[in-house]
Amino acid sequence: MSDTTEPKVIIIGSGPAGYTAGLYLGRANIPNLMFEGQQPGGQLTITTEVENYPGFPEGIDGPELMMKFRAQAERFGTLIRSETVTSVDLGASPFKIVTDKGEYTAPAVIIATGSTARWLGLPDEEKFMGKGLSACATCDGFFFRDQEIAVVGGGDTALEEALYLTNFASKVTLIHRRDELRGSKIMQQRAFDNPKIEIAWNSVINRYLPDEQGNLKGLELKDTQDGSLRELPVTGCFIAIGHTPNTQFLDGQLKTDENGYLITKPDSAATDIPGVFAAGDVQDHVYRQAITSAGTGCMAAIEAERWLGEQGL
Repeated sequence: MSDTTEPKVIIIGSGPAGYTAGLYLGRANIPNLMFEGQQPGGQLTITTEVENYPGFPEGIDGPELMMKFRAQAERFGTLIRSETVTSVDLGASPFKIVTDKGEYTAPAVIIATGSTARWLGLPDEEKFMGKGLSACATCDGFFFRDQEIAVVGGGDTALEEALYLTNFASKVTLIHRRDELRGSKIMQQRAFDNPKIEIAWNSVINRYLPDEQGNLKGLELKDTQDGSLRELPVTGCFIAIGHTPNTQFLDGQLKTDENGYLITKPDSAATDIPGVFAAGDVQDHVYRQAITSAGTGCMAAIEAERWLGEQGL
C-alpha cells in the first residue's frame, strides 16, 4: 500500500495478531494501514527466548520474531506507522480513527491491541524481566527445570500457573497476601494436594534480590501481619495477578466481558459492530499465546476481506 492509497482496513496494534492480519490482507490485495502503538511488537518484545513458536526448532528471541512478522507484513504492502490510537468513532462507517499524529478513516477496523500483564510495581522490577521474572508460565516455565521458583497471586490464574510449573520446578512457593485463596475450590484442592507446592500465607514481595550477573536469586518477603522480613531463595518468579486488556481508547463502544476483554462472536473475530473485528489477547483471556494470536489475526483478516466484498467495497 502506498502513502496515497486510502486504506480499506485499519489495524490498531501490532504483535502477532496485528502483523498476521496485515500479512493476510496484503496478500489479498486489500490496502491496509497499521498503527503500532506504544509497544511495537507487543508483549513478545519483552520476552527473551521463544521456544514454542513452530518453525524455530532452536528457539528465537521475542523481539527478533516480531521483526520477522513485521517485515513479512510490510513485504506484502501493509503500511506501518509509529502512531498510537487515542480514540475511535465506531458510530458510522467509514470508521474514524484518531492517533497522536492525525485522523484517518476506513470502512473496516481490526483491533489487535493486546493486553498488559499486571506487575507489582516494585523498584527495579523491569531489570528482572527475562532474568528470572515472568508473567507467563506457559512461555517460560521450561527454563526453570529442577529449580525452586515462586508464583505471586491467589486466584485461579495463580493456582493454574503454580500447578503447571510443578511439571518443571523442584518446588513452587505460592505467595499470597492473605490467609485464604480466592481461586475456585477445585483448583485450591489441587494445589494443596500437590507435594511440590508450598504456600507463603500473609506475604508480599518487598524486593527482588539479584546475583552478581543481575539475575534473580531470591525474594525478600514481608509479612502482612507483623511486618517482619525474610528471604526466599528462588531463581524464578511468576507474577500471576491478572492482565488488563488494552481497550481504554474504545470508550465503551464495543461489548466486553466483566474483565474488559472484547467479546467476539463464536468461532469468529467479529465484534458486535459490523466491520469491526478483534484479534489476539485483547479478546483472548484463555490462551494468550503468540500462535493463537496469529491464528485470530488470520481469522480477522479473512473475515474483514469477506465483509468488504459483501458490502461491495
